Amino acid sequence: MTQLDEFEFNNVQIDQHGPIAVLTVTRPKALNALNADTLSEIAQAVNLIVEDAEVGALIITGSGEKAFVAGADISEFTNLDGVYDGREMSLAGQDVMHQIASLPIPVIAAVNGFALGGGLELALACDVRVAATTARLGLPEVSLGLIPGFGGTQRLARLVGAGRALDLMLTARQVKADEALTMGLVNYVADDALQKAREVAESMLRHAPIALSLVKEAVRRGLDTTLEGGLEVEADLFGMTVATKDFREGVDAFLNKRRAEFQGE
Repeated sequence: MTQLDEFEFNNVQIDQHGPIAVLTVTRPKALNALNADTLSEIAQAVNLIVEDAEVGALIITGSGEKAFVAGADISEFTNLDGVYDGREMSLAGQDVMHQIASLPIPVIAAVNGFALGGGLELALACDVRVAATTARLGLPEVSLGLIPGFGGTQRLARLVGAGRALDLMLTARQVKADEALTMGLVNYVADDALQKAREVAESMLRHAPIALSLVKEAVRRGLDTTLEGGLEVEADLFGMTVATKDFREGVDAFLNKRRAEFQGE
């Protein structure tokens, strides 16, 4: 991605493997904790990735063997003074998570270790989560006298249900990968989370890019409305797929028993 030559990142790294981009948070000495600079760099990196037409899927992971992202950088909390400061910090983190959740391409979290607090909120902003067998996940903010502020109270409840979400948040407990899988917090568990995430991304990229994007949009918009409203959204977006060349290619390939060659048109 030539655009990356224009930027120097201190806390993140982007690698591209064909149509798959890997964004790695690179603060291993801080267990990849999210400080303000790291959040800003993630936002910049995501902008670069989405502008690159060659990228069809994004994987987000953390450097080192211990942590995906261990949480927000608690050292920055000492600068918070009052309701306004807290609200602005929360909104800034939410903006980055929303940016990730709104990407038109599949986004997969390769949770290679601790994903706590802001780290789990980062994973929740992704479409699919792959956890290493050593991963630990949780939202322990109440142990600091806080609540999750980067979207965790909303995304976790929507993903696993209010009861399970409240259990995790009110007890501040961490769950292991197998329990996270059982409760639907993660989609896959693997010894090598990044490798499994690549395999999942590759399986997605065999399909029509526009259809992948519109599936995401249908789910995202449907969750914000009633069932009836969601069905209207689905019908509208289904109609849009029928107008694509990829739809014609997919049908022709199926009928002629060959592999479809989608062009994103």
